[in-house]
Amino acid sequence: MNHPDLVTELLGVARRAAAAGAAVLASRNGDALEVSNKGDSGDWVTAFDVAAENAVRDAITAARPQDTITGEEHGTTRPAEPSGYRWSIDPLDGTTNFIRNIVYYATSVAVADPDGVWLAGVVHAPALNRVYYAARGQGAWLEERGQVTQLEGPVAGRAGQILATGFSYDPAVRTEQAALLGELMDGFADVRRLGSAALDLCLVADGTHDAYGERGLNEHDFSAGALIAEEAGCWVRRPRLDSPLDGGPADADRLAAWTCAGTLELSGKFPL
Repeated sequence: MNHPDLVTELLGVARRAAAAGAAVLASRNGDALEVSNKGDSGDWVTAFDVAAENAVRDAITAARPQDTITGEEHGTTRPAEPSGYRWSIDPLDGTTNFIRNIVYYATSVAVADPDGVWLAGVVHAPALNRVYYAARGQGAWLEERGQVTQLEGPVAGRAGQILATGFSYDPAVRTEQAALLGELMDGFADVRRLGSAALDLCLVADGTHDAYGERGLNEHDFSAGALIAEEAGCWVRRPRLDSPLDGGPADADRLAAWTCAGTLELSGKFPL
């Protein structure tokens, strides 16, 4: 069992690392984005993605040099004598939003113990001036303009429930997702697609969304946000990863789905 003091320490490292990445994103001021495509149409990467990941990695390594780090841009790196703890980072979740000056993007940082249990997670959204964070067994919190609020998930049974989701860059997968959207929305009044899985999960945790489900997420997309949603009292079902040791993509035939306490009957719509 992880000692509460260790969990608190890891959360502190996660907060500093996420702040370092978010500071890189916030420094944008007419700078050249150096946009390139990672393969799938629409899967963009910028100079800020890379610089932010470097900043996050530097902050983690300075505090925890023996920990393994998995990042979206640089993959998995292991020290010579790994501690068994592993960090999962997305330096810029919502790159397309960032390119287009849409404010829904964030730096996401999470850490798991040697058994794969997620212990701490932070989603830092500089354009929103919001920092969402959680530590295992210590609740989920939102810091916004100096005010800290504990998160308790959406209100169960309220009218006009909103589902959040996302769509794949792969046209074939996207076509399947679109075909299933009507069934997925049964019982919901409306749907939102904001372009950042990490923030979508946090918006379930703070009660903005009532549920979130998406197929084919990468670990770095959901690692921090899923823990934050859990610690806010939400029911979370994570996708099975192709490579649990290295993070990376989820099984393409599976759907990641999140609903919250009080709406568990919706779980049948998200079969894994």
